[in-house]
Amino acid sequence: MTAAIRIGTCSWADESLTKYFYPAGVKGAEERLRYYAELFDVVEANSTYYRLPDGPMVRHWAERTPEGFVMHVKAFGVMTRHPVKAEQLPPDLREAAPLDSRGRVDRPPREFRAEVFRRFHEALEPLRETRKLGGILMQLPPYVVFKPSALEYLEWAKEQLGGDEMLVEFRHASWLDDENRAETLAFLERNHMTYVIVDAPRMEARNVSPTVVATTSPTAYIRFHGRNAATWNKRTGSAAERFDHLYSEDELGEWVGPLAELSGQAENVYAMFNNNGRSTMPGLPTLDSPAEEGTEVAQAPVNAQMLRQLLEREGLPVTPAPAAA
Repeated sequence: MTAAIRIGTCSWADESLTKYFYPAGVKGAEERLRYYAELFDVVEANSTYYRLPDGPMVRHWAERTPEGFVMHVKAFGVMTRHPVKAEQLPPDLREAAPLDSRGRVDRPPREFRAEVFRRFHEALEPLRETRKLGGILMQLPPYVVFKPSALEYLEWAKEQLGGDEMLVEFRHASWLDDENRAETLAFLERNHMTYVIVDAPRMEARNVSPTVVATTSPTAYIRFHGRNAATWNKRTGSAAERFDHLYSEDELGEWVGPLAELSGQAENVYAMFNNNGRSTMPGLPTLDSPAEEGTEVAQAPVNAQMLRQLLEREGLPVTPAPAAA
């Protein structure tokens, strides 16, 4: 048995999507999510990285998506040890938060982090109830390197998730270099954590994780960050600029073989596009173009549609978009 591959994007509300993906008549949060769910059956919620989710908002997400839809949720920055400004916290937590000179949460005690995890977990209940909750994306910052204290933190964080699937993405090369790769993957497998495969620029910088195709749980998970080496470490660049890359047909074709392998190994396979810029649509040599050549397009959904075509052409199992089911 081979697992059907689900393809989606790492947001449904990035600026590139709101400007270049949704038809002119599709406006507002509700209409956009409903429209997205007509074309794709999986998505990542990334707004939860910047603010803790609340129950009513999550209930709307569950109500606006069809049965069988899967939503992965990105962990709030405090949960993954990212710098978070005090104003990003709920008002009642701000007074208890230790801050640095720039007004950012600075090394809070475990009790503080545990309360953040608790609120995050509680808010996701509507997705859990409707069986639409996928995994919790724990994307570590690039300054968290492979060392015993980091491994211990991941074990502790797993306990705080209360049984939800933990998707772990590394942003420093030390986790997957020749010295530590085997131990990292064995640690994830031993602790029932899902390893997140990344497609990123092919460069020697330590803050970009190498592409290692592997699984440590029944889930295979790939995030496509684009291959724009020129903007990856540009200090003035935004996230959209860092991930500004429209994959070519040939670049996506490199993943047909690995996805076929993963489909045969895993129970669930996800291919998620995080390239969140815009590009001019090129002519495609062999695929049906998802948009008219020469038009401005949002990179992530266009590449998701291109990958779907490539996999279908090769006879690999791909879940149908809800509208086509």
